[in-house]
Amino acid sequence: MPNLPVRQDACELDFLSLGALVHRLDPGIIPFRKAKSFDIHVSGGEYNVAANLSDCFGLKTGIATAMVDYPIGELVQAKVREMGVKPFYKQFKHDGVRGPNIATVYSDRGLGVRAPVVFYNRANEAGAMLKPGDFDWKTIFASGVKWFHSGGIFAALSETTSQVIIEGMQAAKASGAITSFDLNYRAKLWASVGGDKKGQETIGQIVKHVDCLIGNEEDLQKGLGIEGQDVEKSSKLDPAAFFSIIDKVVQKHPHIKLVATTLREVHSTNRHDWAAVIWLNGKQYVSPTCQLDVVDRIGGGDGFAAGLIYGLLADKDPETALRLGWAHGALLTTFPGDVTMARLPEVEAFAKGGSARVQR
Repeated sequence: MPNLPVRQDACELDFLSLGALVHRLDPGIIPFRKAKSFDIHVSGGEYNVAANLSDCFGLKTGIATAMVDYPIGELVQAKVREMGVKPFYKQFKHDGVRGPNIATVYSDRGLGVRAPVVFYNRANEAGAMLKPGDFDWKTIFASGVKWFHSGGIFAALSETTSQVIIEGMQAAKASGAITSFDLNYRAKLWASVGGDKKGQETIGQIVKHVDCLIGNEEDLQKGLGIEGQDVEKSSKLDPAAFFSIIDKVVQKHPHIKLVATTLREVHSTNRHDWAAVIWLNGKQYVSPTCQLDVVDRIGGGDGFAAGLIYGLLADKDPETALRLGWAHGALLTTFPGDVTMARLPEVEAFAKGGSARVQR
């Protein structure tokens, strides 16, 4: 049985994401309340995967998202172009005062015993205003798309964003694309649109159209309403905690072909143990565990997803696809920002067991 039924015909896009773009203000290790300057990173859980697949892995990728006609929008568009991602924008006009806006994420990286801090301003966010009918899915998919992806953060932004995801998933399935969904369950976001019950109902409707789920055991429990062991008391690196819940997921959603997650044990802000696991068509695969010296942890999970999806699209065996995801996610934490600066040979070398010896 093949890993996944990936289209083998010529397609304009290997991968298409649907989600909201954000810009992250990053003062590095300085707490934001003391910051005098910061770097700007363009990000978004769904966009990050598309950017990684384009820039590092050389795939043809796209992003369906909201765009606003003001300078922040121009900055974001420039970064999307730089990463080689084809945009499908629903345009919004800025009123010069209140928006709509590209959401702002504020963060500092912490250091050692001081944890990173992340907070948001998603007020009047253009991405949350997206609704069914905003994208011409029939035209987009007519030219061929191999893989379609979205996520739980975008689903929770408003009453309408989840409906856009379902609309996109239905069009993707009708066209023959593989579909994936990163649960990324955020209770605070779901609280704003009806709470955990609403979140589980909404995600349940989305997952009907999904082939591949990405999310840890807590995401699976809270996002899908599935009972499991106390994730706070289990070892963060124990794959059994993840696999024990998969049977319940597949019982509830028997069409699911792949479930994947990263495993991370945080010893300090800059020292993590890192592993990953996948369940694919009934079989379990576990990566090696490595120690990470972390520069910026944001985006590591999206880095894992990108490497894994690349491996599956390239028809690598499951173990190799898993290792590519694990290796790319690990490398991504060594760069500032949310998207990759890695090169494919670096990812492949680390996936095969390479070291950090100097390259001369």
